Amino acid sequence: DAYEQLLAQLPKEDDLHVDETGHKDNGQRLWTWCFRAALYTVFKISPSRGSDVLLDVLGTEFDGVLGCDYFSAYRKYMRLNENVVVQFCLAHFIRDVKFLVEHPTAENRAQGERLLQHLRKLFQVIHARDKYPTERGFRRVLTSIRNRLLFDAIMNSPGTREAENLANRFFKHFESFFTFITTPGIEPTNNLAEQALRFTAIHRRITQGTRSLSGQAWCERIWTAIATCDQQGRSLFHFIADS
Repeated sequence: DAYEQLLAQLPKEDDLHVDETGHKDNGQRLWTWCFRAALYTVFKISPSRGSDVLLDVLGTEFDGVLGCDYFSAYRKYMRLNENVVVQFCLAHFIRDVKFLVEHPTAENRAQGERLLQHLRKLFQVIHARDKYPTERGFRRVLTSIRNRLLFDAIMNSPGTREAENLANRFFKHFESFFTFITTPGIEPTNNLAEQALRFTAIHRRITQGTRSLSGQAWCERIWTAIATCDQQGRSLFHFIADS
């Protein structure tokens, strides 16, 4: 019952972090989805890695902020649900910029270094939040860095295929990379969901996955109980005993 209650609560949340990882059931490739809210985490195992899972769990009524990576399922969900606000993970974007920095083409390396400097400044300001006396001043500095980053990513792109891929991301979805600037309290990365998924990946490696639908249901529920009790500072043993 507790699992079903949390699953039904997800569409009502103001802020969710979502991520997914592979899962095996008798050798069949499935996916473990993680939905992390402020006070609880829900895991759902599905044969799909597509936007249909998001529609099934969140529906089109979800109008909160969705923290996620740039995977196509989330972008399709944005098109299907016009109410949702997205924060694409900046940590993933930094990895893509570092790919340019290490690229054998000189133009890509120069562009990567240029963008990486802006991102470093952005996170320096975020980590030095206490130095800014007003919220308005803090947001103004972040916006200024964002604008310079956008200009260099789009207008100063060297035109290589790799650099143009990043430029197109910003051109199409720049607002969704910087929702945290206009919406206080939103994390710029999706680290919360990624961290919640780690122990399920370890479990998968040890057990080699599940063997049946009942095994999938058990994993969904026990993982949800483990993560949620940890978030709430509760005893997992006492919760299961009380249940």
